Amino acid sequence: MKQHLTAVIFALAIVLSAVVLGNAFWKRSLTQAKISVTGLGETDFISDLIVWEGLFEKQAYTLGEAYSGLEKDRKAVTEYLNSKGIASEEIVFSAVQSRQNTRSEYSSEGRFIGETFLGYILSQTISIESREVEKVEKIAREITELLNKEIQFYSQAPRYYFTQLADLKIELISKATEDARVRAETIAKNAGATLGNLIVANMGIFQITGQNSGEDYSWGGTFNTSSKAKTASITMKLDYQIK
Repeated sequence: MKQHLTAVIFALAIVLSAVVLGNAFWKRSLTQAKISVTGLGETDFISDLIVWEGLFEKQAYTLGEAYSGLEKDRKAVTEYLNSKGIASEEIVFSAVQSRQNTRSEYSSEGRFIGETFLGYILSQTISIESREVEKVEKIAREITELLNKEIQFYSQAPRYYFTQLADLKIELISKATEDARVRAETIAKNAGATLGNLIVANMGIFQITGQNSGEDYSWGGTFNTSSKAKTASITMKLDYQIK
């Protein structure tokens, strides 16, 4: 009787071990039976925010004279921008920067003999941030008119941004996910299989490039600010079970 019970227990242990091993093998096979696809979400858009900066400076032999001249130029710059439709509160002036203006002196043999003090140069930058992109673009192109007022003004290239990036990113994730799913279904169908559950989803790098600019994508993500017309893209990598 005892031997019979031992045999039964031993048989049950073998069956249980077979079930456990079979289940593990089935799960392993299920995990291995998968398909990986990458989908792309892409859209073109026009920037709705512009940031433009410029710098003007004044040179004089004394600090007081230089500052007085800079104040006069700042007033002229403000009046010019006001005449172009930019309100005074939209113009942000930086702190005044000063530096000495010197000239290096050399002997007839070419040996450096010192510096000659020529005066002071004071400079100040302005910044304008606006949603009126076309208007500020036009001002940036025409700002050289200040040269007629004997104002040394240096204009920087405008920078362009988009204020709805968060919503745009969500839209692109949806597009990329749908694109990846369609690709997976097509591959599974052509292979005579059926697409199963989604196992893993990984989002790629968010990229913003200028339209028709030939910019390269970056592993860390590209964020173009020099072009008004841009292209945004994102990738999604999905792993599906197949059966």
